[in-house]
Amino acid sequence: MSPQQIEQRLKEAFPRGQVSVVDLNGMENHFEVSVRSHLFKGLSRIEQHQKVMAAFSAELKTGEVHALAIKTQLAEES
Repeated sequence: MSPQQIEQRLKEAFPRGQVSVVDLNGMENHFEVSVRSHLFKGLSRIEQHQKVMAAFSAELKTGEVHALAIKTQLAEES
């Protein structure tokens, strides 16, 4: 997956959230993603990360996305 595809998938999974994606090795298989979303309200950090990983479950299983470093943060609704 390209960084743009990762970003699009996250924007679909976390509407109105703030998303950033970094390709860590230039090979499009190791990424660092940051997601700030109101959808994390009431969730533990582990649950937040699980929610992000769920968006890429197929790609993580096949190895298309080999590594995904995740940073999450709760965003306040406006």
